Amino acid sequence: MANGGETMRMPSGAGGLVRYFDEYKSKIQLKPEHVVLLIILVIVFEIVIRII
Repeated sequence: MANGGETMRMPSGAGGLVRYFDEYKSKIQLKPEHVVLLIILVIVFEIVIRII
C-alpha cells in the first residue's frame, strides 16, 4: 500500500493504443472479387502442375 500519504500512480486507460490521424492510401487497390479470382486461379494452376 502507499506509505506516508503517497498516492499510487496508475497507467493511463488508453491500453497502448495509438490513433494516427493521417490516413494511408495504398497505391494498389484490389476488390474482393479480384482476390477470390486470383486464389481460384492459383488453385487451378497448382492442380494442373500436379497432374503434369
